[in-house]
Amino acid sequence: MKLHFFCSLAVAISGLTGSSLVLAQADPVSRTTVQAKKATPKPRAKLVRSAAKAVEEVTPIDEDRNVTLDEADLAMAKKVYVGRIPCELGAAVQITPSKREGFFTVQLKTMRYMMHPVESRTGAVRLEDPVRGAMWLQLGNKSMLMSQKLGLRLADECMSTEQVTYADQMKKNPPRGLLEPLDVPANAAQPPSSGASSSGAAATRQP
Repeated sequence: MKLHFFCSLAVAISGLTGSSLVLAQADPVSRTTVQAKKATPKPRAKLVRSAAKAVEEVTPIDEDRNVTLDEADLAMAKKVYVGRIPCELGAAVQITPSKREGFFTVQLKTMRYMMHPVESRTGAVRLEDPVRGAMWLQLGNKSMLMSQKLGLRLADECMSTEQVTYADQMKKNPPRGLLEPLDVPANAAQPPSSGASSSGAAATRQP
């Protein structure tokens, strides 16, 4: 009887031990699954375009990849400032003429663009890379590199030596505002003064 009792007890203990092992093996899997769910990265926030934009920034990029430059485009290409152009926040854009006339390599850090001139509605010098959706806008006093695909200015306040000089001239001689009155010429007719009118009236009263 005692032997039968001990045998039954051993079988029961072994059964409990086996169940514990199964639960112990299943538990790490469930914990790993929960940790994996917690570690799932959150989606990145979408890029928001700045509200203040120049006219040229909202003009669509020319999507024609087989570009043929005309005489006006080649004339505009001669106005492009080349070399290393410093920008704000310590950035710099390198512009190098390509072997193909009128084309330029525009590089910012590891980003490289092959650009060509396009017609500008404002008269500014504008280069585009239609493949990558990038644009280089050269104004009189500064330039900027933009990605219209991302809706971002990649580099701003870029100024060559010529643009620095032009910006200094603008500070010394600011352009006239649209609401400012025009200067009156020195030889313009002036209205008669009250003193001249009274003297003239007095002269007419003399005999």
